[in-house]
Amino acid sequence: MNGFPETLAEAVEVLRGLPRRRAGVDQARRSVAEWCAAHPDSRAQLVVDVRPGSPVVDYDLLLEHPDGGTVAVTASTEDGVPWTVDHSTHWAASKVVAVDGLQLSVQTALLTLRAHADRDRTLQDDLIDHCLLVLAAAEEPAPSQEELQQASDDFRRRRGLHSAAAMRRWLEEVNLTPDAYQNHLYSLAKMRRFRTRVESESAKTYFADHAAEFDRVSAIWAVGPHARLAELAELAGDGDPFAALAGAVARPSGELTVHVAERAAHELPAPLLEAVRSVPVGPVAHGEAYLFGAVRDRRPAEPDAATLAAAGRAAFAAFLAGRRAVADIEWFWL
Repeated sequence: MNGFPETLAEAVEVLRGLPRRRAGVDQARRSVAEWCAAHPDSRAQLVVDVRPGSPVVDYDLLLEHPDGGTVAVTASTEDGVPWTVDHSTHWAASKVVAVDGLQLSVQTALLTLRAHADRDRTLQDDLIDHCLLVLAAAEEPAPSQEELQQASDDFRRRRGLHSAAAMRRWLEEVNLTPDAYQNHLYSLAKMRRFRTRVESESAKTYFADHAAEFDRVSAIWAVGPHARLAELAELAGDGDPFAALAGAVARPSGELTVHVAERAAHELPAPLLEAVRSVPVGPVAHGEAYLFGAVRDRRPAEPDAATLAAAGRAAFAAFLAGRRAVADIEWFWL
């Protein structure tokens, strides 16, 4: 064992001096090769651990012990936690959820949440839908360069990344390598193609089965405390509910929020979805408050381009909801 403690100490210093970025791996290999040439009895081997989706790398140095066996040396210069411990505290430490067998990593989960931060959805729904879409789009052909470019343009536009410099800063901020970003675009492009295909193929059938949801409806409604809305309902009585609602518009109150709009039926508050023309609705519970309103006019929907596009989106939402209802979902972190 003569000299082995000294060799071990030198190995630690070699590891501590190696560059921690992917771009420096070749330099690290050269440095270790030079050290090994000076210590041939150590039969040292460098092990490089490339963190998925990260520019950071970790190293181990394997040394042959004079009495037999191998000694693995890890040296951490930052938080002091060896990468084997940092990465392997738990068998599922790098996983968030598995949906129908597809495991979602923390890296992909965080990127997915960033992509959907402007949507009124729970985080769990976004992650589950992402997994379902990856599975559903798995059989789609590989995206073309045009599709990848479109996915990248959309991704950057939504985040205000309008220059190469801004994009590089964003990748650095989220600790994402260009290769990992390209892999994400590949998935996005396949999922986008799948969604476009399903929406196009399902639009007419969905419209035929749910035409009333796309009727053009003109309505007026107020949202607020039950007592205040009950006063409006009493004023309306068996007569015209619009007079009471018009009075609320003319005399605004901080207690009430009054809406006057023409929308597709499915975009109205749920209590008004199937309301009969001029028949008052409410007060009924609506979210954390109450609603009182009425439909002024309802025009049957026509299967024009805009309406069919909306029907396609609704069909796709129904498809995801159906898949979510039967999916085998196992949460690891929540």
